[in-house]
Amino acid sequence: MPLSSSSTSSTKGIRRAVSELERSDSITVYLDCIAVLMRIWRCKALPSNTQRDIPKSPRFLGRRQSLIEDARKEREAATAAAEAAEASEQIVFEEDGGKALVNLFFTLTNSKTPALSRTLKVFETFEAKIQHLETRPCHKLQDSLEYFVRCEVHLSDVGTLISSIKRNAEDVKTTKEVKFHWFPKKIADLDKCHHLVTKFDPDMDQDHPGYTDPAYRQRRKMIGDIAFRYRHGQSIPRVEYTEEEIGTWREVYSTLRDLYITHACSEYLVALRLLERHCGYSPHNIPQLEDVSCFLKERTGFLLRPVAGLLSARDFLASLAFRVFQCTQYIRHSSSPMHSPEPDCVHELLGHVPMLADRTFAQFSQVSGRRHDLIFHADIYATLSLATCFSHQLYWFTVEYGLCKQNGEVRAYGAGLLSSYGELVHSLSDEPETRQFEPEAAAVQPYQDQTYQPVYFVSESFVDAKEKFREYVSGIKRPFSVKFDPYTSSVEVLDNPLKIQGGLEGLKDELKILTDALSVLS
Repeated sequence: MPLSSSSTSSTKGIRRAVSELERSDSITVYLDCIAVLMRIWRCKALPSNTQRDIPKSPRFLGRRQSLIEDARKEREAATAAAEAAEASEQIVFEEDGGKALVNLFFTLTNSKTPALSRTLKVFETFEAKIQHLETRPCHKLQDSLEYFVRCEVHLSDVGTLISSIKRNAEDVKTTKEVKFHWFPKKIADLDKCHHLVTKFDPDMDQDHPGYTDPAYRQRRKMIGDIAFRYRHGQSIPRVEYTEEEIGTWREVYSTLRDLYITHACSEYLVALRLLERHCGYSPHNIPQLEDVSCFLKERTGFLLRPVAGLLSARDFLASLAFRVFQCTQYIRHSSSPMHSPEPDCVHELLGHVPMLADRTFAQFSQVSGRRHDLIFHADIYATLSLATCFSHQLYWFTVEYGLCKQNGEVRAYGAGLLSSYGELVHSLSDEPETRQFEPEAAAVQPYQDQTYQPVYFVSESFVDAKEKFREYVSGIKRPFSVKFDPYTSSVEVLDNPLKIQGGLEGLKDELKILTDALSVLS
């Protein structure tokens, strides 16, 4: 029997639908839809009088709707199963004794105030132990924060925990633990190294001399904002110091200046005279960081960078690897000119800067910073804080409170000593214990940050301290080595033979220059 034109068009429509469905991934949905379309085609193909009768049949209508509904449910079930499988594959965690250690990243919008409390409630519900939590502004979404949470949860609850967090947060994902932690590889990366330790700030420490002085605290904040706005490559803004601030500097400078002659090492005395001649060091003037930085750059390649307070040990030592010294610009409270619970420009400019003008000591300081990154990534440490503490103590008993032998006498070269009248006198008296510097002993020696040190370590020379430090660190197992490139002011990770070969080629060029120079002299 010939088909009507309407039947012919229906047939073509069915063929097009089948052609589309053949490209589908779901065989089940494909078959169900074919069955529905065949039912519709048969209805269209019947004579017109029959077509008018069939739609009126409730039984047929129910069956037709049932087929469509079954196909829809099959499709939704398949989609849900695919999403569940995908989510299961994406969950990354470490298993340990029936527990899962999960590293979670997610984003919460600040405008949704209950979102954080609801998300934390999820962790509480599943009895998840949060080991680490940190936040940062979200660059993708305005008025939002990105969260990183490392937690321990029962193995069977991992999937449900993730699903529950997804109901409150966006961009939820898991990741493996980062074995090699970020550290600056180029000098501009120091713009990110500004994590402060605030426990000694006048706003936080009730024992700080400026805690009850709102004018001092406001002045301190204003000067600190200079450091927060500073970026690598900019000139360091100058500070117009007040008469009271200059008076505090004058009292400390004049008192220490006379003591240096008998207590400071010879390298310090030479550098201080140069700073007085070229950088405005005097009892009546607080030197500007930009002037001092330019002087150091010409002498030893070191640069100064403003910082708003006591920097974390890791960020401070990492800066030294680039020959950058993070230096405060504010000065201690006038009521306590001979002591400050935190670093200030007296400590930096009188304690650290003169020693950084000596080439040998500058090299030792850079080696300390560079080796810190290697210690920080060494396999022998179970926690980050232990690695940082270990490296910090080595720095503390050398650069901050180190003593050395010169011409049969013991002299001070540590910045903490050279900027403190009381401890400088104490360190060279008969009261404290002095030991020969050995990195193994200094690394585990407890130190005092609220009173004078009971123990000091004495080096034969800066060169001796540097070599002992270098030899000690070389014995620590670590995942890689690094090399500083002075031409680009960057640190290169030597993690493959090609990079090492490139370094050797550069070394050959340097040796050739020195060999030629010896030939000329001979």
